[in-house]
Amino acid sequence: MTATGEDHVTARGGPWWWARRRSAVLDVSLAVVSALECALEGIPFARDAGIPVAAGVVFGLLAGSVLLVRRRWPIAVVLVSIAITPAEMGFLMGVVGLYTLAAAELPRRIIGSLAGMSLVGTLIVTFVKTQQDMSRGDLEIGDWFVPFAAITMSLGFTAPPVLLGLYVGARRRLMESLRERADSLERELQLLAERAEERAEWARNEERTRIAREMHDVVAHRVSLMVVHAAALQAVARKDPEKAVKNAALVGDMGRQALTELREMLGVLRSGGDGPPREPSVSTSPAVPASASVPLAAVGVAAAAAASRVADDEGPCLAEIEELVGQSAAAGMVVALSVEGDVRSYAPLVEQTAYRVVQEALTNVHKHAAGAKTYVRLAHRVSEIAMQVENEPPEEAASSARLPSGGNGLVGMRERVSALGGVFVSGPTDAGGFRVSAVIPAS
Repeated sequence: MTATGEDHVTARGGPWWWARRRSAVLDVSLAVVSALECALEGIPFARDAGIPVAAGVVFGLLAGSVLLVRRRWPIAVVLVSIAITPAEMGFLMGVVGLYTLAAAELPRRIIGSLAGMSLVGTLIVTFVKTQQDMSRGDLEIGDWFVPFAAITMSLGFTAPPVLLGLYVGARRRLMESLRERADSLERELQLLAERAEERAEWARNEERTRIAREMHDVVAHRVSLMVVHAAALQAVARKDPEKAVKNAALVGDMGRQALTELREMLGVLRSGGDGPPREPSVSTSPAVPASASVPLAAVGVAAAAAASRVADDEGPCLAEIEELVGQSAAAGMVVALSVEGDVRSYAPLVEQTAYRVVQEALTNVHKHAAGAKTYVRLAHRVSEIAMQVENEPPEEAASSARLPSGGNGLVGMRERVSALGGVFVSGPTDAGGFRVSAVIPAS
């Protein structure tokens, strides 16, 4: 980030109350010049007042040096200049003091009051001095000259420094305001960039989860059935050759179906959802691999396109639930299907989600409760569709195919159902089995 005004002050600070060294040098120089001016003007003042000249010079030096504190106490400088106006000294201090006062961040009523006092003081002193000069015969001009000279001198010593100070102060405040706005905008941009990075990271995690869920749903069920059939094939290969041949054919069919679905998913991911596959762009930097040049967001879009394509064109639907149950029955599971309500069609994503919930629940039964009797219930309601898969406790003598479990099945089902605004519940039953229930809105 760029440095703010406070950073500049800290980096180039001057002594005492000065923000910069050059400001201190300028004020010291002005104070020296003002002190010399007042000292010289103190000589005629001392003679007219009947006091020692040295006292007048010292008084002038002390009064003129007050200009040193003009930035810290501008009101005091103006008051001192007004106080010594009758002594006809401190003209430089009066002009610089009024300028500093007008440029400072003070209320306008204070600036106006002190400027008015200085104007009146200069007007009176000039009027009296001019009147005295004309009385002594030093000036032989008409009576109109006295008020003209008084007004001109007072306005000339008061108005220009005040107007210039007001302009410089307004400009300084405007620049500070613009600098603060720029710093504020830069901080906001930095916060927006950080939030954008957080959202991008969240989106990447969401796309990873979606890709993992799609791959899990496409492959896990059929591969699980293949493992179950392979275990059954191993058990009956010698006892019942005909059944072994049948099981081998089922394994082959399921393997081909799994490969077909996997190719479709990978094909959409590789092509980005539309058109033929494209060659990945090669990074120009040797330190970055070519695969890193493809953003993960594009993969997420491809996954979404794949899911949409499967849901709209080739994805599973509720009409295939009976076939799904039949595949589990062919693998040796005792499963019963019951459908309640009037069968009707739903949105493709709703039907796909309902199918995946039943599919994953049956897969879990194969993994964890082989041989257990299972009930699949499907209910078509007015504004929603409900599904439930419940299995009884597995028999102790039932053989297990020892299927691995990643622990992501229930999580994936819950995410799918929650994304559609539905309710998902799973847990063990009182009888020792397991139940998976889901309700999905119809629209």
